[in-house]
Amino acid sequence: MPVPTPELGSFNFVPETKETLDWADLVTLDFSLLATPEGKKELAQTLLKAVREDGFFYVKNFNIAQERVNRQFSLGKRFYELPQEEKLKYVPEGLDQGKFNGYVPFGRYVLDPVSGIKDRTEIYNIPKFDGFFKHNHPQIVQDFLPEIEEFSKSLHTEVLDHLHVLLAVALELPEDYFLNLHKYEKKSEDHLRYMKYTKFTPEENLKIGRTWVNGHTDLGSWTLLFRQPVAALQIKNHTTSEWKWVKPQDATITVNACDALSFLTGGYVKSTIHRVASPPKDQEHVDRLGLLYFSRPNNDVVLSTVKESPVLQRADSTQNDFEKSSNHVPTMEEWTFAKQKWQRTYGAVRGDPKHQTAQILPGWNEKVYDPVSLPVQAAA
Repeated sequence: MPVPTPELGSFNFVPETKETLDWADLVTLDFSLLATPEGKKELAQTLLKAVREDGFFYVKNFNIAQERVNRQFSLGKRFYELPQEEKLKYVPEGLDQGKFNGYVPFGRYVLDPVSGIKDRTEIYNIPKFDGFFKHNHPQIVQDFLPEIEEFSKSLHTEVLDHLHVLLAVALELPEDYFLNLHKYEKKSEDHLRYMKYTKFTPEENLKIGRTWVNGHTDLGSWTLLFRQPVAALQIKNHTTSEWKWVKPQDATITVNACDALSFLTGGYVKSTIHRVASPPKDQEHVDRLGLLYFSRPNNDVVLSTVKESPVLQRADSTQNDFEKSSNHVPTMEEWTFAKQKWQRTYGAVRGDPKHQTAQILPGWNEKVYDPVSLPVQAAA
């Protein structure tokens, strides 16, 4: 007889903040408009506005039931309830060299050099189900692996494939142009992520400048963030350079454009700058659990600018930073592991310019997007 899988139980979201925050005014892509050619063209232009100005946008009516999303949050919650010694069994070999599938423990990054406070961010990455990756997981994840696989694949068919088509339409390219760069059956570093931010005390939040994760960009094509109500995500508007909060919207996915698309479009699609702030006072007492999916081009894709797009030609967006500097243009695999190695630098200290502006590859140095002024603490 088959062994019955354990029940997941319900996931209870905390109430949204009642504080008045400076929310970003983001556009929403309503996928119900995909049913008509006119609606597709309208969505393509809406997407173009989003990736040129705000970088973040919402997607609704994407044909994935909320109950399926809630079950993934429940799985993430159950994973983080495991003893630390059990989770540590799944730290990837080669984490310091950029490997990232599996468990990434907290405490690798120093947020405040004076007090020594370290990050409290935990990550569990589940790679794509394309036959190229071993799936060795804790029992709670292994028991539900078919469900996780089905959920992960549905993010491609119901969300990502549509975004790739819409971007191609917006750039006046064949509809399958970006689909061909993101074929599910080819090896790529896409992954589903359960992510936990353990709370800091109010006093600790002051010491770290009320910023849990500094301003940064994501390295792939798109990042999908499922709604959870603990306010913490902030984005930097590409036009005004103002930082604003991203409001959780019911029945939506929050999406941002990332580095690979910026390279492929010569900077026309802007990689979104975002950070994680400490939550407002009425949510400061709770941990924050995130459910995310990271989309990336296939590993063998060379990140050269798309020369065929009439839109990019008219905008003179025909070279990215690698091409402008006459350096080697990396493949997606080379770019992924170069940036992941930088991100996973053990013992890096916030504010250290050698780390914050390090060269990722010849032709690309990281940038400081939000210099954080930390209060000076008197020596003990």
